[in-house]
Amino acid sequence: MLRVNQIKLPYQHSEEMLAKQIAKMLRISEDEILNFYIKKKSIDARKKPELSYVYSVDVKVRGEKSVLKHCKNRNVTIAQNKHFHPEITGTEELMHRPVVIGSGPAGLFCTYLLAQNGYAPVLLERGASVEERLQDVETFWKDGILNPESNVQFGEGGAGTFSDGKLNTSTKDPLGLNQWVLKTFTEHGAPDDILYDNKPHIGTDLLTTVVKNMREHMIQLGAEIRFHSKVTDLILDETTQTLRQLVINETHLLDTQLAVFAIGHSARDTFQMLYQHHIPMTAKSFAVGVRVEHPQTVINTAQYGIAAPEDLPAAAYKLTTQLESKRGVYSFCMCPGGFVVNASSEEEMLAVNGMSYHDRAGTNANSAIVVTVTKEDFGSDHPLAGMQFQQELERAAYQLGRGQIPVQRFEDFQNNQVTTAFGKVLPNMKGAYCMANLRPLFPAEISDSIEQGMTAFESKIHGFSDGDTLLSGVESRTSSPVRILRNEQFETKTRGIYPCGEGAGYAGGITSAAMDGLKVAEEIMRKYKPLFTKN
Repeated sequence: MLRVNQIKLPYQHSEEMLAKQIAKMLRISEDEILNFYIKKKSIDARKKPELSYVYSVDVKVRGEKSVLKHCKNRNVTIAQNKHFHPEITGTEELMHRPVVIGSGPAGLFCTYLLAQNGYAPVLLERGASVEERLQDVETFWKDGILNPESNVQFGEGGAGTFSDGKLNTSTKDPLGLNQWVLKTFTEHGAPDDILYDNKPHIGTDLLTTVVKNMREHMIQLGAEIRFHSKVTDLILDETTQTLRQLVINETHLLDTQLAVFAIGHSARDTFQMLYQHHIPMTAKSFAVGVRVEHPQTVINTAQYGIAAPEDLPAAAYKLTTQLESKRGVYSFCMCPGGFVVNASSEEEMLAVNGMSYHDRAGTNANSAIVVTVTKEDFGSDHPLAGMQFQQELERAAYQLGRGQIPVQRFEDFQNNQVTTAFGKVLPNMKGAYCMANLRPLFPAEISDSIEQGMTAFESKIHGFSDGDTLLSGVESRTSSPVRILRNEQFETKTRGIYPCGEGAGYAGGITSAAMDGLKVAEEIMRKYKPLFTKN
């Protein structure tokens, strides 16, 4: 198989044009191409408004070595595709079924791989199934009635279920885990274009179906999945510092010798429980700030040079700047054509997030504009100090909006005054909102950094710091405030406890969390024999 890179075509082109350009670069006739597969597709808008698509493709031809030698094109190479092949070399006996705690991407893919290879895992999820969870979330957005165990943060699929469903990652991937994750998603209902799109995403509306299909398949493979099952305590062998049992919902005991804690970044009560059992952890840096909303047409024009035609996706952006104060300010979880959502999970606390459907057809673009915070901001070296810092911000946001999302025009944020009327931009939100002044929510240095970052981004996207741009808060859960320490075998010093994914501090998004789940599952398979032999 040959890899042909840097195939550039006008954004309006046919598959026949693509085949013709492949043949031209290989210096062969089109009928000599046996087949080709798109490996990567991206938009090139560097010469806007002239727009192009750029492809990398794998091409099957007869006599590929001869073709490679003859074409003499540095953009043509032998394809080097990585394929994930998990090792099952464990020799130790499992006396009980392995347990995975949390059904976000890390927990789902850890469970999936273990089930696929005969380990019959038990997946515990404190929240509801995705079908029930959808109803709970819609009720919260409509009526303000929060279910603390079934919401935007907790439930089947994890926090990523109510997001844009972005699947790009910067995580190094020498084993081919990323493609394995994407392929698994497509096998359960995700569109095939996530396999090659440069910025793949699924969207909340499709992701819920994919998660449900994965659950049904895992059950067929021998997994047991229990919803409304929160791990509230541990039973340890204090002599050997080994896990023996999990306490579920404060009453039920579950025997196990290993548990994967894929608990997500919002499982604050679980962090507290693990800390009380002296599981080593440390506070880690993260970022806090606001959600910003612009008309999607403003972003399209800035990125494409034109309002996006129907055959172009809603434009995205990724922005970062370093201030003189040494604070970093950057965009996070950008949602083209999306919604700002009330993503709260605790009573009398309020957090926001962004969400898009697959078509990204909403009026506004939104993203978080956040400022890095460190232990110096927390005012303590306590491992849970960052978590407490988040909670303080969320309490203040709840009080400011009286339970509704507080929203402010950027010009009013600059002038430190309450917004009294919206301008050119109207909120596109899930959940009730009200006008407010967000600036006093934050320490002065963070508020100043948000303002300076917004102003700096104007030079990159015209209209970004327009006075009518909407800010809402608080965006506090960009990543876990905690890292649960683990060794090279992915285990804590208490044997049998495997911290995993974003909540444990080892991932940052759907794909990287899923990849970490696979790594932990593979390590378990290197240590333990399967409970059942695959057919």
